[in-house]
Amino acid sequence: MPSNDERWLDAEAGPVVRPYALTQGRTRHAGESFDLVATVTATPTAITDPGSLAPEHISVLQLARAPTTVADIASDVDLPLGVVRIILADLRELGLVVIRTPVVMAERIDKHTLREVLNGLRGL
Repeated sequence: MPSNDERWLDAEAGPVVRPYALTQGRTRHAGESFDLVATVTATPTAITDPGSLAPEHISVLQLARAPTTVADIASDVDLPLGVVRIILADLRELGLVVIRTPVVMAERIDKHTLREVLNGLRGL
């Protein structure tokens, strides 16, 4: 039987940490929902207790120094999307990041304009 150290080490992948350990068992985040294309930006707020953040939180925070999407962050930190969403929600609760949902173009264009475009396309 492998020792505790051997059980949590994969020769190719390195230390194995389960996603539920990173999220403390949570499967959903608190607060307002956001999607894959939401833009995440770090705020200038100082971290009061760096020891309270996991290394994954710090990695995500560093990536958010420049505006980036949720999908890009998940790809860069190589974590499941659900885990990244929970980490982002944690950082948002601490005031360390701002998450902005993009404005959908259809919301900015009125129905009259869309009908005119559709009629024009039908005329072709």
